[in-house]
Amino acid sequence: MSPNQLKEALDTLKVSGVRITPQRHAILEYLINSMAHPTADEIYKALEGKFPNMSVATVYNNLRVFKDVGLVKELTYGDSSSRFDFTTHDHYHAICESCGKIVDFQYPGLDEVEQFASHVTGFKVSHHRLEVYGLCPDCAKKEAH
Repeated sequence: MSPNQLKEALDTLKVSGVRITPQRHAILEYLINSMAHPTADEIYKALEGKFPNMSVATVYNNLRVFKDVGLVKELTYGDSSSRFDFTTHDHYHAICESCGKIVDFQYPGLDEVEQFASHVTGFKVSHHRLEVYGLCPDCAKKEAH
């Protein structure tokens, strides 16, 4: 995490009129540092020692606030619980079908796909999401044995 990311995120909250509580600060910092796209439960478990009075509902409510101001994306995959991704730059996801691990990867933006979809469907396309599925190296190794 660059120190700027947290500062910029906190500035975004201030500009949006969102009060910065110690819990919000900690949740945001955890999300920025986490490459694992954590669930609300995982964030709660990671921070409950530091904030014994914080509930899972507090975490969910704060994630919703962050989502509303555009700092966080909620990733839903099938019926598994939502995972949360700190919004940095455009990126795509590789998802392990065995353990559920999600890894970011960069690829040139697929703007032409949006334009094509718009052209053939008449839709005014706002965004897209790309996911690649398979086995992460750890799960592939386990399966090989």
